[in-house]
Amino acid sequence: MKILTSAIEPSANLHLKEIFKKCKVKNEKCKIEGVFDKSLGEPVIDSNEFNVMGFFDVLPKIKLAKHTIEELTKMSEKADKVLLIDAPSFNLRLAKSIKKKYPSKEIIYYILPKVWAWKKGRIKEVNRFVDKKAYIFPFEREIWKSGIYVGNPLLDEITEFRDDQEKGNVAFLPGSRKSEIKSLMPVFRNLAKKIDKNKILVVHPVYKDKIKEIYGDVNEFQIEFNAKETLLKSDFAYICSGTATLEAAIIGTPFVLMYKAREIEYLIAKMFVKLNYVGLANIIFEKENLGEFHKEYLQKFDINELLKDYKTSNLEEFQKKSKKLRELLKYGSSKRVVELLTE
Repeated sequence: MKILTSAIEPSANLHLKEIFKKCKVKNEKCKIEGVFDKSLGEPVIDSNEFNVMGFFDVLPKIKLAKHTIEELTKMSEKADKVLLIDAPSFNLRLAKSIKKKYPSKEIIYYILPKVWAWKKGRIKEVNRFVDKKAYIFPFEREIWKSGIYVGNPLLDEITEFRDDQEKGNVAFLPGSRKSEIKSLMPVFRNLAKKIDKNKILVVHPVYKDKIKEIYGDVNEFQIEFNAKETLLKSDFAYICSGTATLEAAIIGTPFVLMYKAREIEYLIAKMFVKLNYVGLANIIFEKENLGEFHKEYLQKFDINELLKDYKTSNLEEFQKKSKKLRELLKYGSSKRVVELLTE
């Protein structure tokens, strides 16, 4: 089966890898073409070309995105099915382009636009151009009434959970995008100097040969490349907003969320995003009326407050919330996505 795939984000490629595994278990021959990480095959364009975040970071990539959509639309003619993963700004345009040229081509959208946060107008676009809608958060059932809850991809990827033993490590996860890393590393360095445990900095594998260039001075830290393994052996973590916060919540390692954007970007986002929280675990808990899961710090950071969170964290209470979260998410998603692709 030939599947045209659009996975332009690092997290999307981790999820795509799990889909590959399940294809092999089912003895299905799934050949992918399109945009994805080159570690998974031979993409027409490597997904790392799209590694940006922020309104102004995106501008230079507009020409690349337009060219890629044109190329993928041509390729879709010979594909059996189309699989889109997350990235709505790109993938909705791609879906529209494909449906315009090949109306009968089946499009499966896995990890749907977060319309519960902003851009509710995308609901109409998804319903118009997407044949099968695969959502990954239980509360999204109220939005995607004709969609399918396939489970959450992190329950495929996370197979171990934090035990109740002290580890002697504090983890620092500054994100995967350069703008995130450069914003948080000065704060992380300041925190590290005031923490008496071993400090572990999780470096994104893409930057393993550019650590000094991307992360700056890392003398205070032990360097690791695997976020999940690091979280399992840490007593606490400081984590950039994103998928890693949900990973920590599922694993059961206490943490706080931190995020800093350019001030103009933050103000623009506040105008459009109408949520009380940005962390996914917090959003899930709030939707289920379960209160706050973890603390969040946006734009401004008080070092003393951040240190206090670490020193007063309660592993037992945190792990109770972690268990509840896993119950809400139920199961991994890759098995059900493969079923959608092969039925």
